[in-house]
This record gives sequence, C-alpha cells and structure tokens, in this order.
Amino acid sequence: MTSRRNRDIHQTAARAALDVPGVSALQPGLADRLAAVASRAQQAMGAASLPGEAGIRAEHTPEGGWHVEVRCAMHEDHRVLDVAQQVREHVRTAITAHLAQHGTTAPVTVLVTVTRTV
Repeated sequence: MTSRRNRDIHQTAARAALDVPGVSALQPGLADRLAAVASRAQQAMGAASLPGEAGIRAEHTPEGGWHVEVRCAMHEDHRVLDVAQQVREHVRTAITAHLAQHGTTAPVTVLVTVTRTV
C-alpha cells in the first residue's frame, strides 16, 4: 500500500468525521503528537514532511480491507451515541466511495472513540 493511498484514506476519513454535526475536532493520539514534533524538526532542517490527519488511524487489513479508528471531540450539547454512530457511518461511506472512485472495493470497518466533550 502506498503512502499516498494511506494519506488519501486519512484525509477522506478526517473530512467525513468533521462534517458530522456535533464533532468539534479530531483528537490527536500520542503517535500523532510525536509525529507533529518530528515534522516540525524536519521542517526546521529543511526536509519536506507528509501531512498527517490527527485523530485518524487507518490500517490496510490482511484480508484486503481497511480498519479505521477515529478519535474525536464533540460539543456537549449533542448525544455522544448519536454523534459516534453518525461519524462511523459517514466515514465508512466516504472511504467506500473513495475506494470505488479509484476502482477498488474493500470492506471498511470504523471504530469511533469520543475522547472528550467541549
């Protein structure tokens, strides 16, 4: 799997998640934070860096599908369960459509974790 394809999946998932009403932000995990620090160091030294999507983790599964994890923060005036279900459906639909546009079909599973409310 190419890094370009992984980046496309990350960006597609991030856009879909952020489009859901009630989602205020994607919550970066430790790996995202470490990558951001490393990216800033690389940029200071003049190296190009690949943009990542904080709060999204996507893996190509051995069965040929995708497993995507989304960590998001949401507005407190929304029901957590409703928002999490909508995020899961929007991300799965967006990735499935993205893959179809590129001539690929693959099963997509999405796990959503609401990390905080604001």
